[in-house]
Amino acid sequence: MMQYAPSRPQFEVFQVSGHLNGVNATDLQNQLKHKVASTPAQDILVDMAQVDSLDSSGLMVLVGALSFAQRLGRQLVLCSISPSVRIIFELTQLDKVFPIFDNQAAFEMTLP
Repeated sequence: MMQYAPSRPQFEVFQVSGHLNGVNATDLQNQLKHKVASTPAQDILVDMAQVDSLDSSGLMVLVGALSFAQRLGRQLVLCSISPSVRIIFELTQLDKVFPIFDNQAAFEMTLP
């Protein structure tokens, strides 16, 4: 007899774009928190390929989402960060806190 076990997707992609700043931080926070809470996936991949700029408000939203994901036993990872945005992570040393991948394919190669 065969049993069917529904599979969980390994990861969910959350695409962000534009300017992540105080103007849209609340909307981003609500969307990201909902994604983290509602996905059946273990990992949430935040694709930042289309992010033009990031300020402290946007950064705090990402830090909050990381903390929320960890409390739920999930992993929040970032990918495709432009050099101008990546330097913000390096200056704040958050590049040591967030798992950051060059792109989605690089992240997928780490999955079992």
